[in-house]
Amino acid sequence: MVDEVKSHLIERIIPFWKSLRDDEFGGYYGWMDYDLKLDKQAVKGCILNSRIMWFFANAYTLLGDGDLLEEARHGYAFMKEHCFDRENGGIYWSIKYHGEPEDTTKHTYNQAFAIYALSSYYEASKEEEALEMAKELFHVIEERCMDETGYQEAFDKEFKEIENDKLSENGVIAQKTMNTLLHVFEAYTELYRVAGLPEVKERLKWIMDTFASRVYNPVLHRQEVFFDAQMTSILDLHSYGHDIETAWLIDRGVEVLGEKEYEEKMNPITRDLTEQIYQVAFDGHSLANECEKGVVNVHRVWWVQAETVVGFLNGWQKDKKQKKYLEAAQNTWEFIKEYLIDKRSGSEWFWEVSPEGIPYPERPIVEPWKCPYHNGRMCFEVIKRDEKGMVQDDVT
Repeated sequence: MVDEVKSHLIERIIPFWKSLRDDEFGGYYGWMDYDLKLDKQAVKGCILNSRIMWFFANAYTLLGDGDLLEEARHGYAFMKEHCFDRENGGIYWSIKYHGEPEDTTKHTYNQAFAIYALSSYYEASKEEEALEMAKELFHVIEERCMDETGYQEAFDKEFKEIENDKLSENGVIAQKTMNTLLHVFEAYTELYRVAGLPEVKERLKWIMDTFASRVYNPVLHRQEVFFDAQMTSILDLHSYGHDIETAWLIDRGVEVLGEKEYEEKMNPITRDLTEQIYQVAFDGHSLANECEKGVVNVHRVWWVQAETVVGFLNGWQKDKKQKKYLEAAQNTWEFIKEYLIDKRSGSEWFWEVSPEGIPYPERPIVEPWKCPYHNGRMCFEVIKRDEKGMVQDDVT
């Protein structure tokens, strides 16, 4: 498995995203449809470009190829020159293909991914300016996106709160979401790991406390997803992909934090989430998408399968007696190889397929949310865990 994953990263994922580079206007092209038609004039999502920048920075750190650092630097230049609002602070939602702002919404989720990318780019490049930008965005979130219960999410250009339609789904408008909180945590984990800032450490603790007390549902063994302003759940929804992703991201945060108190507090939660997902969402070879009001969405989504590999591998590494998790990770990789990786030349992964592996042709190959973040990170995690001796012969 490890050798296959590394080959797939080097031979398929990296070349594909290199081919999306826009050398005329900067950044990376924002749309390729199912038929592999590239739209060079499509909107460039700032989340997409943050994730591509993050991907190349981490690929360079892992593989040491200078071309990968140059790709990350290309993404950084686009973020700095076009995505960052120098007048009001913060990162825009999206940019027109030629570099002007397209949607000037400031979303906490978007600020978080910029921090995530800038922190990794700083580690790769040692450019202090990138770290200063990450610190600035940390303060933007903490000083302009908070109320008494947590992180508000959607704002206009000048940080006046607006309707949170961009991170709301399933027929509701949520004022706060598990998804945004998770990715703020992820970003702060990376920022703390590379910079060791005490103020970031305190926020990591606060977010874990919030997950434990407000987001995690111990009765239903899941996270709640959508909330009102007071952090009260507003929809009966179980997001399988987010739960398995959260399990390993929280464990990573605990590891980076390095405090026994939070290890003891969060480990039972992440173990519970992993086991529940295994029991209710995994069919032996892949993971269903979500369950709303008792009705399961059985689509196999690219990012959910990628996080399933890492989440179950993480669960097995925490408890080697749980061989079923290792087998689940291996079997999901087999499903990905067979059905999610698009075998056509010049493509990458399908967005989603049926449980039988049939792709949905209305879904594009690239768009503002479809990026190398989840599947690229899956490759990084499998390779790094092997190099650290966390993965033994069982998965080679």
